[in-house]
Amino acid sequence: MNTGPLNLTGRTIMLTGGAGALGIAIAARLREYGAGIAIVDVAEETTVRRALGDPEDGFAYVHADLTSAEEATRAVAAVTEALGPPDTVCCHAGVARSAALPEFTVEDFDALHQLNVRSGFVVASEAARRWIADGTRGHLVFTSSWVQDVPWPGVTPYAAGKAAVRALARGFARELAPHGIRANIVAPGIVDAGMARHQWDTEPDYRRRASRAVPLGYLQPPESVADTFLFLCSPMASYMTGSTLLVDGGAGLYPMDGDT
Repeated sequence: MNTGPLNLTGRTIMLTGGAGALGIAIAARLREYGAGIAIVDVAEETTVRRALGDPEDGFAYVHADLTSAEEATRAVAAVTEALGPPDTVCCHAGVARSAALPEFTVEDFDALHQLNVRSGFVVASEAARRWIADGTRGHLVFTSSWVQDVPWPGVTPYAAGKAAVRALARGFARELAPHGIRANIVAPGIVDAGMARHQWDTEPDYRRRASRAVPLGYLQPPESVADTFLFLCSPMASYMTGSTLLVDGGAGLYPMDGDT
């Protein structure tokens, strides 16, 4: 176990959407530094446990559909029962869908925002209510994206949702600061996992655009996102609230032109 200023021993962290490749990387890094981790997702528990090396102590898995406020309430209660009240709640659950405008369907738009925006709101609200009732401090960490500020072709509804996540997190930070509750945002770039990896492998036009869009020249390793979560969850970030950590390999710097 690692020690030092990043040591998370004694802390309980709830991570929604933690069953994906990026979520597993985040959970593994936080566990490496001593945190108790509760993953909330809709995947099979055995798959998640296998990916994390079949953890025993300091780990819990809760199966829940977080687009439902009732399920979010149940999930926070289940995490509390299993590991104790979470010190930090990471609202990471989300999905990416790609389609050109205006071919993006209303049904896909609604489903995207149900998970990417609404789930974060209901989970953060439930956690905040419990912290306020208990008179304890808490920390919310929201996952946004570099496209919250950049109109990347093909993902406009996704980008709009991530912009909403950022605004939501900053609102939580501003309103709940008097209760000692903080909220911060992680905004990754084009991560070498999930839909981005699939598009990179299967869509030549996407690969061309993505290659040009990252000044560092390669897709973002999931571990770099996990390290950002580690920092935000650690005592080193204790004076941060309402902040966005943009960790994107410089993608947000790229001047989009007519050739992209």
